[in-house]
Amino acid sequence: MPASLTARGPAAVGSELESVHATLSSAAAAIAAAGCETPRLDAEVLLAHVLEVRREHLHTNSRRELSAAQQGELAELVRRRAGLREPVAYIVGRRAFRNIELLADARALVPRPETELLVECALSLPCDARVLDLGTGGGAVALALASERPDLRVSASDISPAALELARANAARLGLEVRWLQADLLDGVPDEYEAIIANLPYVGERERASLAPEIVRHEPPIALSGGPDGLTMIRALLRQLRERPRVDFLALELGAGQAATVRALTARLGFRGVRYERDLAGIERVLVGEGRA
Repeated sequence: MPASLTARGPAAVGSELESVHATLSSAAAAIAAAGCETPRLDAEVLLAHVLEVRREHLHTNSRRELSAAQQGELAELVRRRAGLREPVAYIVGRRAFRNIELLADARALVPRPETELLVECALSLPCDARVLDLGTGGGAVALALASERPDLRVSASDISPAALELARANAARLGLEVRWLQADLLDGVPDEYEAIIANLPYVGERERASLAPEIVRHEPPIALSGGPDGLTMIRALLRQLRERPRVDFLALELGAGQAATVRALTARLGFRGVRYERDLAGIERVLVGEGRA
């Protein structure tokens, strides 16, 4: 598949055998030329998927030769990644999140590393606490929390029936117990939760133009768009929480530059302690409120 990958396309690939090393180099070059941020990693994930092996196998078996059929299959996946800018997680149908692996497709956002902070923050909750993962998407946060803290009573909600269908499929695959609710924020949700963790849409209208093609073209807009400044849904949730004094733990994922505004809004709810958790880029990514007066 080498240099001819982009020139000849999938149909022509495979006229001669190529090694894993040469195939990876060619695929990574094609993905890099399309402007993707992690071309080598993407190429490795796609090739491992085609060969049905772990990524580590590619490095220890770099001289292994690919059949014509395998080269053709990989070329089609590279076309989807480089030409269509489809997320790798959607192409291979799965995504790792903390200690679990999730099914992934366009019904929900691709689980992101920074969202793992929500789980990290909730690990300190007391035994038997009732927790709601609001805006669960494909269930990543709720299922990771259920896996790591089986003593908690975890529920998860989303407005999207399609996202909840994916979340339920993930729960069944992992054998984890989570209560699933279809709801628009807290409308119709029982007032029984002491903790709420939420990754709500927080992309503002001006920021949308700067998003990567993977996000704009393929991920569900309903899970991204947060109104003019990105805080429409977060403000609505905080208004609802005024009538939910039982909630004394709150963790919200935020966009860059939103922390100060959300902190001021959260202060009105009477949380005695409010802090931020920063992601690997140093962004104040998760606001945590604990202990409510």
